[in-house]
Amino acid sequence: MKRKLFMMMVFLLMFVVIGSVTANKALILTEYTIASDKLPSVFNGFRIAHISDLHNESFGKNNEKLVAMVQKSEPDIIVITGDLIDSRNTDIDVSVDFVRQIKDIAPVYYVNGNHEARIDEYTLLKIELNKLGVIVLENGSSVISKEGECINILGVNDPAFDTGGGFFDCVESEAKMLSSIHSLKNNCSEYTILLSHRPEYFEVYIQSGVDLVFSGHAHGGQFRLPFIGGLVAPGQGLFPEYDSGVFTEDDTSMIVSRGLGNSIIPLRVNNRPEVIIVELKCK
Repeated sequence: MKRKLFMMMVFLLMFVVIGSVTANKALILTEYTIASDKLPSVFNGFRIAHISDLHNESFGKNNEKLVAMVQKSEPDIIVITGDLIDSRNTDIDVSVDFVRQIKDIAPVYYVNGNHEARIDEYTLLKIELNKLGVIVLENGSSVISKEGECINILGVNDPAFDTGGGFFDCVESEAKMLSSIHSLKNNCSEYTILLSHRPEYFEVYIQSGVDLVFSGHAHGGQFRLPFIGGLVAPGQGLFPEYDSGVFTEDDTSMIVSRGLGNSIIPLRVNNRPEVIIVELKCK
């Protein structure tokens, strides 16, 4: 009996490991609709593809499966919310080649993550992205125009840039981020999109009055438990509040991507890598 129980446990463990390895490559497209009465009417139906936390991962040869999924979703713009590379196994070529393949699908907007803050090659990465025409929002802002109307898009640096790439944010991070967001706002229109790698600053985003935030970093909580959600996330610890999906408070909505790649923990459980499509609607 003990031998049978032991064998069952071994087979169960093998099933979980094999299933997790397979699921790590099983891309999924997640779609959300965000409505606002501040959105200019010409942006009704505007589609945004959200990519986060690639961590040098490849889905098919030369990321062909990932590129095909982005292309098939027919986005008007593509936003990337950091950690294109992995600081523990940095390969800029993988990330740059992926962006090279999607840049002709739609305009690409990029903001950095904590892993970019840890590598010496970050300047080179920025140079290559700029060559490809990517709009790098490094504490910067831009305008998305359509048929004579426009909306704002902002991007803030990851707080790890203030700590030399360290794991712990400086005490002033929230205040600095709030100040940065306020300084980046312009008068293009009332509707503002923010790209920021970390979802744990949701209260800051609410205070800043932005309408829609794209974020990542949490990796979906890495191990997703039925009826509970993610188990652990950087910056949030055990049972993170902002692990995946849409969070709305007051007039601010935040989209948190489960991301594509992994970093310290090489496996995901019940947590498929995702590309997100958000369609904007006028109320």
